Amino acid sequence: MSRVSTLRHGNLYQMEYDIKDINLAAEGKRRIEWAERDMPVLRIIRKRFEKEQPFAGKTLAAVLHVTAETANLVRVLKAGGANVFLSASNPLSTQDDVAAALVQEYGIPTFAIKGESKETFFKHIKTLIAQKPALTMDDGADLVSTIHQEHPELLSSMLGGTEETTTGVIRLRAMHKDGALKMPIVAVNDAKTKNMFDNRYGTGQSTLDGIIRATDVLLAGRTFVVAGYGWCGKGLAMRAKGMGANVIVTEIDPVKALEAAMDGFFVTTMEKAAAVGDIFCTVTGNIHVIGEKEFKVMKDGAIVCNSGHFDVEIDLEVLKKLAGEPTVVRENVQEYVLGGKRIRVLAEGRLVNLAAAEGHPASVMDMSFATQALGSAWMATNPSADGTPLAPGVYEIPLEMEQEIAALKLSAMGMTIDTLSEEQQKYLASWQEGT
Repeated sequence: MSRVSTLRHGNLYQMEYDIKDINLAAEGKRRIEWAERDMPVLRIIRKRFEKEQPFAGKTLAAVLHVTAETANLVRVLKAGGANVFLSASNPLSTQDDVAAALVQEYGIPTFAIKGESKETFFKHIKTLIAQKPALTMDDGADLVSTIHQEHPELLSSMLGGTEETTTGVIRLRAMHKDGALKMPIVAVNDAKTKNMFDNRYGTGQSTLDGIIRATDVLLAGRTFVVAGYGWCGKGLAMRAKGMGANVIVTEIDPVKALEAAMDGFFVTTMEKAAAVGDIFCTVTGNIHVIGEKEFKVMKDGAIVCNSGHFDVEIDLEVLKKLAGEPTVVRENVQEYVLGGKRIRVLAEGRLVNLAAAEGHPASVMDMSFATQALGSAWMATNPSADGTPLAPGVYEIPLEMEQEIAALKLSAMGMTIDTLSEEQQKYLASWQEGT
């Protein structure tokens, strides 16, 4: 780790951090300011937090993708009085110039380096835990699970946390079901202002952006296989179809599969799709969605990638056993040769939209991070009915909070909606009137 002396508000203090290069800060600041232009809701919340100080005197540990959009979120948290510490939620998603700017320009201790080892990744998380945070902000539940497994003594003094992604919420609900979860967590991912927009439109666009940047492939006329038809899969299939691809969807849920079919996509098993697909992308949150039997029947030149949170959806261990070590044929492209056929894996099987591109556009992260910020403030300031901290468990974002965020976003887009008249409210609240 490095140490730096920084003059802020006339006070000299030492701040610990671990980043690639502090000299990248100027470019990172430009990137952060560019993203901020497209995040009007977060700007409104920052002004509110500056007055209300919901995090005053509290330490908040955030394990998130260190991007320009995230930088604007942690700036909001700091404006609300939080003592914020930030590390990466994925070894390949960090924007090194943004990390430098967070340290140099905004005084936020940041521990993230693009391409860091798994050992360094968890060392950074443990550095955050050493600050004894009262609040957490997670993207994948690595921070919360590490606290539970290695530092349970901290749990009694923690107010709670938030979780950003589908995979993390699944892990937390499993912990709660097993009686292992010992702190309250707000499931930000389950909020409509997150999953209906961030997952669908953000993942849909940014995943294709990552694939195209990595390969320069023409999608029109290609057979594009989407594994999983949750919100991320819906957005990805929609965008691939819009660029002229022939889209196949694979699913395990018959209702989601039927929805995909009625949305105009061909639905089949991954094993059958493997033989005809040109491009494959997993967005399921599950393990080994593409494995040995699929690799063996793939076409020469097949492109395989993942946009789920963890790098477990593609079984790369079995691919290495079958094909040996890969060759790097292009940045973010590893080529495996199996029986004379070339299989091209993007971004080492990690989040292709963040590893090979820039992640979601700022305008959609504006809503997700507004939900994160307000959810975290609610967690920090909202005791249970008897005045004690909230009980351990997974909590939903309050409906009125979601409606407020959506209304702010609509206003920023220059759009308005109708309101119910007294007559209409009375009609909806009654049962006497009918045909």
